[in-house]
Amino acid sequence: MILQTLRLDTLELPYGRVAVLTFDAQGAPVNTMSLQWQDDLETITQHLAAERASLRGLILASAKSSFFAGADLKSVMRMKPEDGPAAFAQIERMKRQFRTLETLGVPVVSALNGSALGGGWELALVGHHRVALKDAKIQFGLPEVTLGLIPGGGGITKMTRLLGLMGAQPFLIEGKLFGPAEALELGLVHELVDTPEALQAQALRWIGGVQGQPSAAQQPWDRKDYRLPGGTPANPKIAQGLVVAPAMLKKKTRGLYPAPEAILAAMVEGALVDFDTAMRIESRYLARVMVTPVARNMINTFFFDLNAVKAAQSRPREVPRFTPRRVGILGAGMMGAGIAWAQASRGIHTILKDVTQAKAEHGKAYSVDLSAARVAKGRMTEHEQAALLARIEATERVDDLRGCELIIEAVFENRGLKAEVTQEAEPMLEPGGFFASNTSTLPISSLAQASAQPQKFIGIHFFSPVDKMQLVEIIRGRQTDDETVARAFDYVRALGKLPILVNDARGFYTSRTFGTYVMEGAAMLGEGIPAPVIENAAVQAGMPVGPLAVLDETSLALSVHVLDQTRADFAAEGKTYEPTPGEQLVERMVKEFHGLGRAAGGGFYDYPPGQKKRLWPELKTFFERPERAWDVQEVKDRLLWRQSIETARCLAEGVLNTVAEANIGSIFGIGFPAWTGGALQFIYGMGVDRFFERADALARAHGPGFALSPEVRATLRAREPRW
Repeated sequence: MILQTLRLDTLELPYGRVAVLTFDAQGAPVNTMSLQWQDDLETITQHLAAERASLRGLILASAKSSFFAGADLKSVMRMKPEDGPAAFAQIERMKRQFRTLETLGVPVVSALNGSALGGGWELALVGHHRVALKDAKIQFGLPEVTLGLIPGGGGITKMTRLLGLMGAQPFLIEGKLFGPAEALELGLVHELVDTPEALQAQALRWIGGVQGQPSAAQQPWDRKDYRLPGGTPANPKIAQGLVVAPAMLKKKTRGLYPAPEAILAAMVEGALVDFDTAMRIESRYLARVMVTPVARNMINTFFFDLNAVKAAQSRPREVPRFTPRRVGILGAGMMGAGIAWAQASRGIHTILKDVTQAKAEHGKAYSVDLSAARVAKGRMTEHEQAALLARIEATERVDDLRGCELIIEAVFENRGLKAEVTQEAEPMLEPGGFFASNTSTLPISSLAQASAQPQKFIGIHFFSPVDKMQLVEIIRGRQTDDETVARAFDYVRALGKLPILVNDARGFYTSRTFGTYVMEGAAMLGEGIPAPVIENAAVQAGMPVGPLAVLDETSLALSVHVLDQTRADFAAEGKTYEPTPGEQLVERMVKEFHGLGRAAGGGFYDYPPGQKKRLWPELKTFFERPERAWDVQEVKDRLLWRQSIETARCLAEGVLNTVAEANIGSIFGIGFPAWTGGALQFIYGMGVDRFFERADALARAHGPGFALSPEVRATLRAREPRW
């Protein structure tokens, strides 16, 4: 029997007929739980149920390179809150087919030839026995929580019953993935084979070997002697852990993410009832969660937008692929040292240059320390460490840069210094090589004036710490050609990082937008709002840290230096730069109170040795105004709306090219709350009309930073995603 998304074959064995159900969605690269697949599965399941008396076994297999990819997320994106009951019915319908297959009374084997994630892993769990290909690239698991969803095809109920309430939590609440070897160790996979061809043979061997054994055709939870691993919530030890679990989870999610809380509830409630009731509980929680704005926001960005960025859709298509082999770095400070690590750990020979050999060696020591930590944890061998460090050549000699395909300057944010090192190092490039600046604020087109080949000059903006931050912002100058843009993309992807392309402007996208966050926080302090209110409201809204803490970490002195450079640049153009209220307050902190930031000993915070940092007590004396009325929601809105409005301006001005890059850049670059789906999805998730209404109110109350021009409004409407 052949249907649109699957086919059913039968094999005649000495012990009887074995059915092979192969998932094979026609015209699609992967198998997904589309409506057509659900219809086809029901048809096949009914057929198998009618034929069960003549069957001796069933194999679940895939004709794709992966076993099964999971749910059809586009259909979820189209759901509205009122679709909850229909979603519940659809979930239950699919689970009925799963349940019918696992209770046919014949042994069922899942033959896992590739990755099985989300609904794909739930489908794999239908098998009483699971055989997987031994391949480190294969991944299994239930990552739904990372998309704002919960497993609803039996994943919560079954994983809890297989691993216990405590053991299953990392794989459900955190969405932890695992490979075939770990799956075997956990008992989630029963056998591994070396080749795809061996999968079916091993499945048939197992089916033949268990003929006449009724328990082989039963799931563990259907057997009379089943006990939940570790115990039920009635067990005193389990109960003790469950008492604090919700509070710990709330501390982590801040109440902004419904999915983890729903998963925990479904796990605990399901453990108190029979299997079929637990499955219905799971379905109800999924139906409730999947129609929330948070789920749509996170699916949009962490699946569709992230895949678009990973595919480098903004890369010029006609340029041949570039593989970096020898790359120079100017400046062995924190950023340069981090870039050196990122390159060397990906097999790129790195020339790390600074003004003295000692400074260059100090920069290389960063990689020594990082690799030593990995060796100590067993994540790297000493041989691998030695090979990595051998790829970093620390030097004070500019001639050692000769033959580099790319040179990146990562020196201090000073226009004159950057021009000097550019002119010194650029001649060392191999013919056809290109030059990049790691500047975070200075316009690339102006820095390119120091280059002999401005068309081969580009911005490659890393984020600190480089070894942990995935995002890299590629900045195209006015004269940068397509080949250089494409090669920059290929370089970033060779590092295993996420590239977004933006066009030239002061602060580009991420620094410009993040600047509005910290300066809005500083402005509110200047208005008399208590500093603890500002910092706590930011965290409650989902930002990783408060704006005043960020200013301290990045250095108040650096902020004032950037302000002075901006003033000088405006003056050179015959203009006058008017600092924002936030910039004025930061300047006052530096020049009046000598608060330079954490590295200099203190700023908005004090840093007592051996103790937690604390807000500088004098902030209350100098800035807080008891008569100033404030509202926590208003503070949250100012911090989030200000960033989204600046992002919208970047899109309207052509600084940003795509909505996807805006969303990914805001989350991975500046820590915009993941529950929103990013700075533009924050707008689209609530609807542009509602966003405009609130922005207008904020503009009336708090100034032009919140004002939306007609061009920005028109751009937002024109670029609104359509599902």
